[in-house]
Amino acid sequence: MNIQTIEINHFKALGWTGEIPTDWNSSKVLFGTQDETNNVHFGFAFDSSIISACGTYALVYVKLGTKGLLIKNGKILREINRSYYRSDVYEFPAAFFTLNNTVYLAHCPEKYCRIEFEELESGRIITRNESRVPTDFFHSRFEISPDNRFLLSKGWFWHPFDTIQLFDIEACVSNPHLLDRGDSIDVTVELCSASFIDNDKIVVCASKEEPMNDEDPESILPGQLAIWDFKNDEVNLAVDVAVPIGNVFTIDTRYCWDLFDYPKIIDLSTGEILDKAENILSGKQNSSIIHHLKELPKMAYNKNTKQLAISAGEKIQILTAEIRL
Repeated sequence: MNIQTIEINHFKALGWTGEIPTDWNSSKVLFGTQDETNNVHFGFAFDSSIISACGTYALVYVKLGTKGLLIKNGKILREINRSYYRSDVYEFPAAFFTLNNTVYLAHCPEKYCRIEFEELESGRIITRNESRVPTDFFHSRFEISPDNRFLLSKGWFWHPFDTIQLFDIEACVSNPHLLDRGDSIDVTVELCSASFIDNDKIVVCASKEEPMNDEDPESILPGQLAIWDFKNDEVNLAVDVAVPIGNVFTIDTRYCWDLFDYPKIIDLSTGEILDKAENILSGKQNSSIIHHLKELPKMAYNKNTKQLAISAGEKIQILTAEIRL
C-alpha cells in the first residue's frame, strides 16, 4: 500500500471531496491544496461527514449524537436529527442516494428502528406511512450499492447482536412497509461489518463471538470473511483470516481493507493478508457500537478511489491500495 502523510493544524469532520480529503465542518477545507481555508465554522462539534455522489450536498454530523447539518454547495440547507435513543452508543445512520435524478437522504429522524427517505431540496419524507411497524433493529453505518439500487444497514438487535439488513430502494419507495424489515443472511453468527463488492455481492465479516445456535452447521463461522451473493441469497465463499478482523471496506471483487487494530489488505478468495501497516493505529472497531472505544481515530473511506483517510494527531494519513502479489 502507498501511504501519504498530510500535516494539518486543525480539523474535525473528516471526509472526501473527489480524491481530496475534506473537513466539511470548516466550510470545505481541502487539505493540501490552494483551496485550504478556515474562514467558516459551524459552531458545533461535528466529527463526521458524507457527501453526495454529485458533490452538491454534504452532511456533517455527530457520530455518537443526534445532530447533523445538511449543506448545499457550502451553505446550510437545514438541520438533520436522529432519534435520541442510544444515540450515544452507536454510529449515526445516514447515506445519500439518487433515484430518478433526485438526491435523497436515508436516515432515521423519528425512531432508531425506522428508516425514512428524505428528498433533499424539499425536505419531504417520501416513505412516511403511519401504519408502518418496523422491526426492533438499531440501524447504523448505511451504505449504498454502486448502482444506487440497494441500501445496506450495518446495525444491531438488542442484546446487543450485530447483523445487517438489506433494502431494495425503489421497492421501498413504492411500498414503505418494506423498510420495516430488511433481508439478511440466514446465519446465527454475528455479522459485525460488511461492504458492497458490486451490485450483486457483499463481503461480510463474522464476529469472533459464539453464534446464537452452535448446534446447526453454519455457512459462515465466527471470525471468517464471506461473500454473500444477495441476488441469489447464497454464501459463495467463507475464509479464515489469521488475525482478528472486524471493520471491512471493499477494494474490488477480490480484495478488501480491514481496519481492526491496523490497516490491512486481505485476499477475499483465500483470507491471506497481502499488505499491512502495523504502525498506523486504526482502532478496534468491530461493531456499530463504539462508545466504549478509547482510541478511535477519525477515518473516512472513499468508495470511488478505495482510499482511506485516517487521523493521527495533527496528521492525516492517506492509504492507497497497491496489491503486491
